[in-house]
Amino acid sequence: MGREFLEVFSGWAEQYDSFVEGEDDQYREVFRGYDRILEEVVSRTGQQTIEFGIGTGNLTHKLIQAGRKVWAVEPSEEMRQLALTKLPKEVVIVDGDMQNYPKPPFAVDTIVSSYVFHHLTDDEKTEVLKSYAELLEPGGKVVFADTLFITPEARESIIEEAQDLRYDNLVEDLKREYYPLLSTVYSALSEAGFEDIGFKQMNAFVWIFEGTVKRTDKGE
Repeated sequence: MGREFLEVFSGWAEQYDSFVEGEDDQYREVFRGYDRILEEVVSRTGQQTIEFGIGTGNLTHKLIQAGRKVWAVEPSEEMRQLALTKLPKEVVIVDGDMQNYPKPPFAVDTIVSSYVFHHLTDDEKTEVLKSYAELLEPGGKVVFADTLFITPEARESIIEEAQDLRYDNLVEDLKREYYPLLSTVYSALSEAGFEDIGFKQMNAFVWIFEGTVKRTDKGE
């Protein structure tokens, strides 16, 4: 994540886990199948990961349970403090975001995030993906889970439905932040030098998308 929406996100800290557990009607569909989404991300990772925007540490916890080494990056002090209560004491959480962060002291084979990528503008998305392609070794991956839309019309339809239901907070969120089209993400990954780009829809909002840094054994 960048820091444009840091104040909004930090204000969510105490309630965030109740949102992901489906206790808020407005965001129930956004977080439907939340554990399954995180587990799908973990299943696609290598052994040494950077996680951006760890929030309260839910994905981080699953990565560690799966035996992954994690460099945890989170810009919100409030979120970092909550995450520390869930995670093993040896886990280090650094202050940073998707654009500016302390580099890990180990080689990284996977970069992950969940519900974070939309905090960047479309141009910023492309730029950070280029920087990740440089950081990762050939064959390294990015694996993200976030809200995507197939078409602008699909995005407007979701917003109109939320308006009809008087989900004012969700409507404001969808209009304020930079939720991309699938084609935009595909182009950004491709331009950054990723291949084997794939998308999997997990609920009405969230997709998992990934790309692999081009392997030198292909003669490229």
